[in-house]
Amino acid sequence: MISSRRPRPMAHQAATAWMQGLQSEVRVTRYEQAAKFTLTFQGHRLQARRDGQGPALWLIHGFPTSSRDWRGLWSELAAQHEVFALDMLGFGASAKPRKFVYSIAASADQWVALAEATGVRKVAVLAHDYGNTVAQELLARQREGRLGFRITSVAFLNGGLFPEATRPLRIQRLLAGPLGPLLVRFISERTFTASLQRICARPWPDGELAEAWQQLTRDGGKAVMPKLLRYIAERHRHRERWVGALQHATVPLALINGLEDPISGRGIVARWRELLPQAPVYELAGVGHYPQVEAPNEVLAAYRDFMGEG
Repeated sequence: MISSRRPRPMAHQAATAWMQGLQSEVRVTRYEQAAKFTLTFQGHRLQARRDGQGPALWLIHGFPTSSRDWRGLWSELAAQHEVFALDMLGFGASAKPRKFVYSIAASADQWVALAEATGVRKVAVLAHDYGNTVAQELLARQREGRLGFRITSVAFLNGGLFPEATRPLRIQRLLAGPLGPLLVRFISERTFTASLQRICARPWPDGELAEAWQQLTRDGGKAVMPKLLRYIAERHRHRERWVGALQHATVPLALINGLEDPISGRGIVARWRELLPQAPVYELAGVGHYPQVEAPNEVLAAYRDFMGEG
């Protein structure tokens, strides 16, 4: 349940219908049917999707998955927004160059490139995990007057918004360390699946973990995982910039958080309330690190409440 506000029945019903569709093996959703297009960023291919009509909304995914994480929210969000999703470099269906210098700043640059390519001038953001930090960097640039578009609101799902309140998994810390390039060779689908199940409180829909593994490993994706995981150290190094971007934001912010997440659950909620007491929090009881996958109905209700959408 959402502890701070009342869920909206239509969102609940729509998401429940989606979950029932998955259980009955209806695998094609509006996410798969959305218009796909590619961008070139520093000579590398980015895969993006676009759908719907209305105010622009960016869906920024987390590590180590892809924009497919938004599949369960896509249809309902596209009913009221022009929705954009992007697999950032190193993720999903986008290129995974081994020699690229992966960083949060580079990922933010990719969203700037998307804005330039699509002509977006104003956009709301819904972000998760790694995507939270990308959104924080974009907010920091907005504060500095360095964006060619305007972010109008940001809702964050589970992620390391405050490094002092985040508890990365041991495997993440090891892969981010000097032995990461060696250790990543031993990551199997079994260990990957076990890690994601460990941080979630509810099961993923049938087949989705296998699909996430396929997305991760395509085009040699395992090899770039240690480089992507440098974001953990970046969060500490740039803490004042990125937490400051939240504290000094001039647009509405909200946190929608699965409380049973061992990485960024209750600790993130408590720290949010300390540092951003005026910004709303939607606590999702019995939900782990992937609220948009585990509890799409509750996420939709919370997001619509935050945005004031009927």
